[in-house]
This record gives sequence, C-alpha cells and structure tokens, in this order.
Amino acid sequence: MSEEADDEFEIPQLYKRHVFACFTQRPPNHPRGSCGANGAQPLWDRLGKRVEAEGGGEIGFTAAGCMGFCSAGPLMVVYPEGIWYRPTTPEDVDEIFTSHLKEGRRVDRLVMILTR
Repeated sequence: MSEEADDEFEIPQLYKRHVFACFTQRPPNHPRGSCGANGAQPLWDRLGKRVEAEGGGEIGFTAAGCMGFCSAGPLMVVYPEGIWYRPTTPEDVDEIFTSHLKEGRRVDRLVMILTR
C-alpha cells in the first residue's frame, strides 16, 4: 500500500482522553458476574453527565461490552494511557474525572492491576 493510500485512512485523534466503561448486565448470581450487577450504571450515568457538561469536547465516553474481568467490576479504561480503574462510589468517579480526565494525573488508589 502506498503512503498516499495510508493517508486516506488516517483518523485524527478526536479526544485528549477516551473512557470505555463496561455496561454488561448479567442476571443476579451469574457465575461470571458483571459490572452491571456490581452497581456500574449509576456510576456511568454520573460520569457521562460530567463528561457532557464539563468535558469540553476533549473527553470521549463510550459504553463497552464485557471487558473480561467480570467479577472485578465495575471497570473502566482510559486511553491513550490504557489505565484501568475500578470505581465503586460516586466520589471515585468524580476523582477520576477531575484528576485523570481533566488534569492528566492518574488516581493510583483506584488503578486496577490486571492479571490473568
């Protein structure tokens, strides 16, 4: 493929940071669990409202399906850094929004270390 052809598919970075949050909802007592069953919806609602009101077009927020660590949820990942978070309270979401999404400072106490 020529360099010229590559330019046709170059997509500009739209956001300074982009959040993907798991919205998977499995039935109660499902053996894999789910972020939804662990209380994700109110947290993501709060985050979505903050992104819309205060993100200034620099923060993207996308509902994702299963991210593979179901029983550990609710889970979200922030790009371009690739930092995984496990917020459990509205205050956690607010801290991630202000510190990481707006100011670029990782919230170490909420970072999830992934192992398989």
